[in-house]
Amino acid sequence: MLAFISRKDGLPQVQLANELDVGKVAVGALIDRLESSGFVVRHPDPVDRRVKRVFVTKQAKGFLERIRKETDKFNASIAKGIDRKELEAASHALLAMKRNLLALSDVNASNGTKEEPVTKPKPRRRRRAA
Repeated sequence: MLAFISRKDGLPQVQLANELDVGKVAVGALIDRLESSGFVVRHPDPVDRRVKRVFVTKQAKGFLERIRKETDKFNASIAKGIDRKELEAASHALLAMKRNLLALSDVNASNGTKEEPVTKPKPRRRRRAA
């Protein structure tokens, strides 16, 4: 959550929930904890004061930098000896599987029937939080 917020610093809290495909209440609780730990702050939107924008703090940026360094080392270790083209092919295959699962989920949710997975991906629809 913190890494995502850092990439989309200043995003409204509701939009964070939509982007992460998580309910507004769950995101609010996570942000509450991050805020109480000093990792994020909420500020009202300058145009619409009902909207709360979420920003990472200096403390969070330092923490994320340390985490990213460790993550980079770990990723290099697990990808050692694997050609970049092989990694890209695996990534494309996993992404296609994800799209197929999402398409199956959408079909089953909309009409209760099974349909063959699509080979051409369609953009993922964002669910609106209640």
